[in-house]
Amino acid sequence: MIRINQIKVFHDINAEISHDELSRVLKKKAAKLLRVSENEIKDFEIIRHSIDARKKPEIYDIFMVDLKLKGGNEEQVVKKSRDKNASVIAEKRYDFWKLALGNQSTTGLKEKAENSGKRIVVIGAGPAGLFCAYELARNGFKPLLLERGASVEKRMELVNKFWETGVLDTRTNVQFGEGGAGTFSDGKLNTMVKDKDGRGRYALSVFTENGANKNIMYEAKPHIGTDILCDVVKNMRNRITKLGGEVRFETQVTDIVLEKGRVTAVKAGDELIPADAVVLAIGHSARDTFYMLKDRAVDMQPKPFAVGYRVEHRQKLINLSQYGVENPGSLGAAPYKLVANASDGRGVYSFCMCPGGYVVNASSEEGRLAVNGMSYNKRDGLNANSAIIITVDPKDFGSEDVLSGVEFQRKLEEKAYQLGKGKIPVEYYVDFREAVTGEKAASSERKADRSSYNLPQMRGDYVFAKVHEILPQELNQAFVEGMAKFGHTIKGYDNDDALISGVESRTSSPVRINRDENGESINVKGLYPCGEGAGYAGGIMSAAMDGIKTAELIARNMLS
Repeated sequence: MIRINQIKVFHDINAEISHDELSRVLKKKAAKLLRVSENEIKDFEIIRHSIDARKKPEIYDIFMVDLKLKGGNEEQVVKKSRDKNASVIAEKRYDFWKLALGNQSTTGLKEKAENSGKRIVVIGAGPAGLFCAYELARNGFKPLLLERGASVEKRMELVNKFWETGVLDTRTNVQFGEGGAGTFSDGKLNTMVKDKDGRGRYALSVFTENGANKNIMYEAKPHIGTDILCDVVKNMRNRITKLGGEVRFETQVTDIVLEKGRVTAVKAGDELIPADAVVLAIGHSARDTFYMLKDRAVDMQPKPFAVGYRVEHRQKLINLSQYGVENPGSLGAAPYKLVANASDGRGVYSFCMCPGGYVVNASSEEGRLAVNGMSYNKRDGLNANSAIIITVDPKDFGSEDVLSGVEFQRKLEEKAYQLGKGKIPVEYYVDFREAVTGEKAASSERKADRSSYNLPQMRGDYVFAKVHEILPQELNQAFVEGMAKFGHTIKGYDNDDALISGVESRTSSPVRINRDENGESINVKGLYPCGEGAGYAGGIMSAAMDGIKTAELIARNMLS
C-alpha cells in the first residue's frame, strides 16, 4: 500500500464539495504525483485532512491518502516518482480476535463464543459500554447492556423538557441515558490516545456504518453533532440486539454480589442478575455507584481532574482569529485549542470546545448545577463556547477519603445552583475579572451601555449572577491569568463582554477504579472497570477504544 502525505489543495470558502468529488480530485492529484494513470489505482482512501491557515485568509487543505495499484509494483512506482511524501507502508486493519488471543488460530472462535453460555453484563450505555457490548455481540457473545437512564429517543424528550421547565429527572438527563454524557456535547471524536492497534479508526468506521458522516474518518478534528449522534447511538443499539445481545433501559444497578473475591451477580432494584463477567462502564457522574463500590471495598483511588467555567464569544471573533474572515463559508465555524500555565503551576486549558454551539444545563442531582457545551452538526449557532478549566488534585479536595473529589465537585455545584437559583449563573468577564483581581477595568466600557455586549446562547434558563463566587480564589486567579494569555493568542478572547458561566465540574472522573493487565479489578475477579468513569478515558473516542479493548480482554479471559 502507498501512503502520500501533504497533498495540498486551495480551499475556496464559497464552494461546497462532496466526499465523492473530493475523492476524485485527490485521486487525480495522487496519480499525477506518482506518475501513473488514474486507471492503475484500484483502492483509494482519504486518511487525514487538516487545515493550513498560516497565510490566512488564504487557506489550504492538507490531505494524507492511502492507495493500492493494480500492478502491485508499488515499491518501484514510489522510487520512480521521487516524491518525498510518498512511501510504501504495510496495510493494517483492526482484528478483534488477533488482539484478543495474539497469534493463536482464530478459526471457529466466534462459534465458540456463541456456544460458551457465558453471561456478560455491561453496566452503562455511554461510549465505553456501548462499544464494549457492540464488539462482544459482533463476535459471538450475547451481552446484557444495562442503562440507568432512558433510551436516546425518550432521553431527548426528557432533556428538552428539563431545559424548558427546569424540572430535573435524576435518572435521565444530560449525564445519564443511552449514549452517555457525550451525546449532549457535540459528538467530538478527537483524541490524544495513540492508535497502534487500529481501535480508533475502527471505532470511527462503526460510527459511519451506523449513520455518521463519512468525513469523520479523515478529519483532524472530527465531530458528529448531537442531533446526528442520537440516531447513530440508536442504530448501534439495534445492531447489538439483532446480533443476540439485550439492552435494558431505566435499569439502575444498585449493588454487586461478591463470593470469594469474584463478582457473581448484580442487583437492579429487586432483581438479581447472575453474571460471569461485569463491565463497569458507569461514566464520570455515577456518584451513587462509586459509593456502592466503596462499600464493597472495590480497589479505588482519588485522581486529579479539572474544574472551571464555560466561556462564550461571538463565533465571528473566533473565525476572524483562526481563518482571517468572519464568515468562513465552507470551512465551517472555527475551533480552537488553548493551553497555559498559571503562576502557581496549575494548568489552564480549553476543553470540549463547541464551535457555533450552546452552553447547556448538565445537572444530574437536585440542588446542584453543572454546565457543559454542545453543538449541532451544522455548528451554526451565533456563539462559540469552551470550558476553560484548571487542574486540581487530591490535595485540593480537603479530605483523604477516596471519594473526596466527588464531594469537592458537589460543593461547587451547590454554589452554582444557589447563585442562579436553579438557573445557569452567567457573568460578563469585565465584572468577573474585577471581582477576582480587585482592579478596576482600564476602559470606561464597564460602566457604559451594554446593549452591544454579547448575549448567552444556552439550553436551559440563565441569570446574571456573581459567578466568581463559585471557585476558590486561587483557582479564579489561575483562570484570569489563563484568560489574559489566551487573549494574546486569540485577539479579543479576554474582552469585557466574554461570557463566563458555571460550573464546569464534570470534565473527567474524580476516581480511578484500579485494574490489572487482564482488565479486571485488582481485588475483584470478573469485574472490568472501563472507560471514563473508571478513570481510563477522557472523551467519546478514548472511551470507545477502551470499551473495545475491554471486550477483547473478556474474550481472551473466557476462551483462552
